Amino acid sequence: MIAVKTWQPADGLILEPNALRAAQEQERCLALTAGPGAGKTEMLAQRADFLLRTGTCHYPKRILAISFKADASKNLKERVQRRCGADLAARFDSHTFHAFAKRIIDRFRPVLTGNSALDAGFTIGKQRIARKQITFDELIPFAIQILNESKVCRNAIRQTYSDVFLDEFQDCTNLQYELVKIAFQGTGIRLTAVGDTKQKIMGWAGALDGIFQTFAADFGAVPLNMYRNFRSKPRLLRMQNEIIRVLDQASVMPDEQIEGDEGEVFAWGFEDSCKEAEHLADLINGWIEKEQVPLSEVAILVSKQLDLYADHLMAALKARGIPFRNEQQMQDITTEPAARLVVDYLSCIFGKREPKAWVRLMNQLVPFADDEIQANTRRDFDRLIKAQRKSTALLELIDEPFSSWWESVRVFLNQVGIETLVALSPDYESPDRLKEVIRETRAHIEELLKLEPDLPKALERLSDDQAVRILTIHKSKGLEFDSVIILGVEDQTFWGKADEERCAFFVGMSRAKRRLVLTVAKHRETPPSNPYRWREQRTQHDEFVGYAMPFLSQHQ
Repeated sequence: MIAVKTWQPADGLILEPNALRAAQEQERCLALTAGPGAGKTEMLAQRADFLLRTGTCHYPKRILAISFKADASKNLKERVQRRCGADLAARFDSHTFHAFAKRIIDRFRPVLTGNSALDAGFTIGKQRIARKQITFDELIPFAIQILNESKVCRNAIRQTYSDVFLDEFQDCTNLQYELVKIAFQGTGIRLTAVGDTKQKIMGWAGALDGIFQTFAADFGAVPLNMYRNFRSKPRLLRMQNEIIRVLDQASVMPDEQIEGDEGEVFAWGFEDSCKEAEHLADLINGWIEKEQVPLSEVAILVSKQLDLYADHLMAALKARGIPFRNEQQMQDITTEPAARLVVDYLSCIFGKREPKAWVRLMNQLVPFADDEIQANTRRDFDRLIKAQRKSTALLELIDEPFSSWWESVRVFLNQVGIETLVALSPDYESPDRLKEVIRETRAHIEELLKLEPDLPKALERLSDDQAVRILTIHKSKGLEFDSVIILGVEDQTFWGKADEERCAFFVGMSRAKRRLVLTVAKHRETPPSNPYRWREQRTQHDEFVGYAMPFLSQHQ
């Protein structure tokens, strides 16, 4: 432990005044609003480092972080580990709202009686089955019911944590906020709510209006703002500033913070979606081949109906041998630690040189072990991998290529052992959930092998660091990329309520660090699925493209 006065931000980072104040707060709850790229996640990681290293979070108390998406939860956990080390980070719990609710149900299930009663080993499915299964949407109401009915359960939760982080708080729904209040209101626990009102794109899910004001009143929280965007280059920041003027005049960035000509903005029109796809695939290929932009630093964002809008582009990328990940198909399986473990192991067995996969594999298998145990574990798995590589090479002489991949996984998981697998995630305390993740991982890889028979190439589509990302704007929240393409900036794509679509477009454009491309097609042929109310003739969304026009790059 170190003295509070001697604490400095980890890794020598310099935080702006309000971020530093937030990181070091020892008494009050905080309501922190910040723009995209202002370092909200980094501030939370630094706050965790401060609380743990100074002992402000008294041992054995823990810190709870609640996010809205699994990848954001994983990102925050990994960042805290980098900032304060594995030992202290072991006292940092990072969950989504639904995962937190599930933990409450798993731990205090006997409180539920009558029609709400659940058996041990209950599952989550599409419909309610008495005692045996609940739906995903029932997780939070069941957790609320438990905390409402049992003071013992409330106290058990409150005794566990000294601090709670609420990430992307602008998207908090009525039910989620009710869970937060029942669990933590009226206690001495410090809550830090962080978000950006300009990014509120979950109104359809019941996100509360004025949630930060409500939270500040309910929890006596100190309101703070972070303005500086550390992500985007100046040209992109100036474009963002124009939409901020419409969204929230008070949050316009000062001119002196966004000076400079770095960054690129492009807006291109095409006759049809086929020409658009061919041009973009060539463009992305150029970024990768000539500029050496990593695959994972390229993102294609779509407002909605990803498979319908990106089908031609995905075909064009495939024709050029460019690995990509359709996040709509991947769902959240790639954020599951057990899935990551399987993919990295297969990459080590069947890939040529996969040092990143090996490092990730070891970090998952021996994250908290001492040096001697780590060395022994690495040696054991190195031995296993060499034996498996030799075995698969011999099998492929007499059988179809990659035919033994699942058998290799079975051998590997048996060697890892159930205790290590369960330790990967709190959700895996339920054996059924762990089995489900393993089954889903196998199914996803089998589906990918239908598209790409070469297993290492198929696995690349499951790896963040080896594939172009294709995802909806909604799923891109909290992520950042060197180069971002927003596909179909058209009236027929952004057809919802003006304020909500404006916020969504802002989220998309602010994902870009260096380069932003907007595209418009005059004609998008009806997909084979013949979606309802599809419009083939398209018109440019003048407002959204208009934000880019004053900032277009010279070599447009």
